[in-house]
Amino acid sequence: MNVPVQSPLPESEPVAEPVAVKPVRASTRGGALDLLRLLASLLIVIYHFGAEGPMRIERFGQVFSRGFLATDFFLMLSGYVLGRAYGASTLTGRISHGRFWVRRVGRVWPGHLIVLLMMAALVLVLNALGTDAHKPSRFAWDQLPVQALLVHAWGFNSDGWNLPSWSLSALIVCYAVFPWLWRAADKVRHPWVLPLVGGLAFAACEVIARTVFDHALSDLQFRFGVVRALPLFILGVCLARAVEMDWPSEKAAKALLVGGVVVLVAMQPLDRYALPDELLFDIPCLTAIAAIVLGAGRLPVKHPRAWIEEGAKLSFALFITHIFVGVIYWSAVHKLIETVPIGIGWQWLMWLASFPIAIGAAWLFHTYIDQPLQDRLAPWLRGKR
Repeated sequence: MNVPVQSPLPESEPVAEPVAVKPVRASTRGGALDLLRLLASLLIVIYHFGAEGPMRIERFGQVFSRGFLATDFFLMLSGYVLGRAYGASTLTGRISHGRFWVRRVGRVWPGHLIVLLMMAALVLVLNALGTDAHKPSRFAWDQLPVQALLVHAWGFNSDGWNLPSWSLSALIVCYAVFPWLWRAADKVRHPWVLPLVGGLAFAACEVIARTVFDHALSDLQFRFGVVRALPLFILGVCLARAVEMDWPSEKAAKALLVGGVVVLVAMQPLDRYALPDELLFDIPCLTAIAAIVLGAGRLPVKHPRAWIEEGAKLSFALFITHIFVGVIYWSAVHKLIETVPIGIGWQWLMWLASFPIAIGAAWLFHTYIDQPLQDRLAPWLRGKR
């Protein structure tokens, strides 16, 4: 399977009763944010599997080459959801800084490590059978330790294995600074200032990326993922605090949601690299994504859907398992195509079949591995034992 480029973090989080300057309605799962999380996770799988079809699917539209936009969404959403779920607890001291970080690491690291061990076992088996594991350059054993420790977005090089996990590595740092970020956001008295603060954080990191690394922020190498993730996480935290302050109004939130979707869709036919500067594409898209998160997060969920909630919960498992599933599936498919003459129509059908297979595998992992493991770890992570 080809090396993926940008991947988001489809993380499942409970959204707790918020503490606000004005009373706000309790957040409810199964609404617009969960639906957007589910759709973005599916877009990421399409993006990563896109090169495996009879032809690269970005030929059908620029949107299929825009995995980094889903990254923007999930990193921003992670800051937003953590703000809604844990902001009040960090302010009151009900959860300490260290305990918060341990909980967050405990949520993402065990599942990541299990998938990585499964992938290592798979490579050993494939090598023993005399196959090339489809892309042997992706499985350098000397890169496995830094990825297992989730430090490969801290400046360490790791260009293979379960590469999308760079965003998990970056978020480990974001979790560490979250309590300080929330306390700082809590000091802001005017909610409309908060999105501007988040925008300034993005601008500062964009300048750093261009001056230090000579790349636009969205094009940074994976090993500099902390620089990539932190401003988006900060923006999400700022948006969460604004919603906690009962801003904007519901009418304005609807306009932001619809307007954000319209702008984001309208930008997709453009060729990002044909513009004079990538920022002419990135800034409108980032602004649209922030408007979508703010608008969808502010609106109450009047008709929650159980399937949307379950799909959003499944997105984390889909994120960390789809590369592993792809290695197995596409190794078999490409071997079959090399061995047996198969028409182009059947090749497209096999490509389409990869998606329900990936979703089914994610469901199995979530139901029988990740969720039971989290249930066992919960008493220790919550400090009850």
